[in-house]
Amino acid sequence: MGWLVVLAAFVVTALLTGGVRRLVLSRGLVDVPNARSSHLEPTARGGGIAIVLVVLAGCGLLMLRDGVVTPTALGLLAGGALVAWIGFLDDRGHVPAHLRLLVHVVALGGALAAIGGLPPVPLRSGTVDLGLAGDAMACIACVWFLNLFNFMDGIDGIAASEAAFVSMAAAALSGTTGAPASLVLLWLLVGAASLGFLVWNWPPARIFMGDVGSGFLGFVIALLLVVSTGLSGLSVWTATILIAPFFADATVTLVARIARGERWYSAHRSHAYQWLSRRWGSHARVTWAFILINGILVLPAAWWSSQQPQHAPWVALAVLALCCGAARAAGAGRPEPVASRPVAAPTQDNASLR
Repeated sequence: MGWLVVLAAFVVTALLTGGVRRLVLSRGLVDVPNARSSHLEPTARGGGIAIVLVVLAGCGLLMLRDGVVTPTALGLLAGGALVAWIGFLDDRGHVPAHLRLLVHVVALGGALAAIGGLPPVPLRSGTVDLGLAGDAMACIACVWFLNLFNFMDGIDGIAASEAAFVSMAAAALSGTTGAPASLVLLWLLVGAASLGFLVWNWPPARIFMGDVGSGFLGFVIALLLVVSTGLSGLSVWTATILIAPFFADATVTLVARIARGERWYSAHRSHAYQWLSRRWGSHARVTWAFILINGILVLPAAWWSSQQPQHAPWVALAVLALCCGAARAAGAGRPEPVASRPVAAPTQDNASLR
């Protein structure tokens, strides 16, 4: 039944996304390009609701199969629904940033409390339990990842392909390090739903994910990474490696803008992927670049860190340094051109750009 759920997730998400697109277009709910947009034509938005519905339904089915309500499933269902709901409201009309942040903190704080917080962190000499301080840091890190995933959802296919990669890679690595089958299936479920959405979101995108999808995926991936560090050999260092490209671009951009005294929360187009999309005139090339980085650098490093845990901290730091350097070289955080218009093919808007 588990594998049938995963296969069905791909097919149903693809079909449901097409249905959402038709409904959205019929009601005129589209992203209209503006001076801060990265797309050129009005495009349907909110397609991420298909991912939300499929993942939540699949999680429920897996829970029924096991016949027990696990803390992970409960945290994913309740917290994920809450994050998706606030994202849906923001897609329909503006929701104040402080209210969105409060909902994110409540959802992730509750989910992390349900699973028992951050597991002990492995170090070369053993492990260390950070206690409440570790739980607080884990909550902050997860909230940041949720939002950076939203920030990085700015060109066709980049967020969906990243979600698919992290999920499938985490499933493979967890499966080889003693993770429960239910956890592996949850990872595969998220990956399959992301791929189903990518059928419609690959450049040139016919529908955008919206906050409802990007926030939900950021929440689910962050939560499952924490769960995986406690139930398998997927350490916090391996988890860090898997998200390094997105983390580097978003974080370097944020730090650079704060250092210049800019309002870090204001709309902008200064991420590395946005600079590259303007420079190359193609969002497909940028999305492929992230896919290649994941395949050539991230996946081998993540696998090695899982096989050689004593070296994992240094591997994670090295990968982060490389990704941060590449992001900065590509333009992350550089002041954006004044009154410029995007030159790429029709592509995806971003919550941070509205």
